Amino acid sequence: MALYDHTARLTTGEQESLAAYRGQALLIVNVASKFGFTSQYKGLQALHEQYALRGFAVLAFPCDQVGHQEPGSDQEIAAFCDRSYGVTFPVFAKIEVNGPRAHPLYVWLKQQKGGLLGSGIKWNFTKFLIDKVGSVRARFAPTTAPEGLSRDVAALARGGSGSSYSPITGFPA
Repeated sequence: MALYDHTARLTTGEQESLAAYRGQALLIVNVASKFGFTSQYKGLQALHEQYALRGFAVLAFPCDQVGHQEPGSDQEIAAFCDRSYGVTFPVFAKIEVNGPRAHPLYVWLKQQKGGLLGSGIKWNFTKFLIDKVGSVRARFAPTTAPEGLSRDVAALARGGSGSSYSPITGFPA
């Protein structure tokens, strides 16, 4: 299975195929509205705005599985993102990222890039950077601020999956 074989439900209830993002660099992030890193929404929105015209998108996947940090409904999550951060990138319906009910996209992402302590997602705001051909290029820990990813995003938005790409490693997720 590849990235573009996955589908996910948006907070609006619509199913969306990730094939809709073919040819774009992506930053896929599990997010939460009641977490110490929730303010990263601001940086994610800034990245999305800065690079969207060059073929880049942030995809947010709310998750309540890690510390009960996303208790709201899909509609409440969407309203929070809009009201608090003016989010214009896609926000998908709440999912699980670990365990037997983990969304198939996250099962695949974790198979592609494990973290320092194994493949499981330890906290919200773990980030996966995907190149324009759908390959996972890097995984970043929640402590890696979106602002710190600008160089990596620019490289992928500019050239796709070229061998000159060198991700910032930060703390392993």
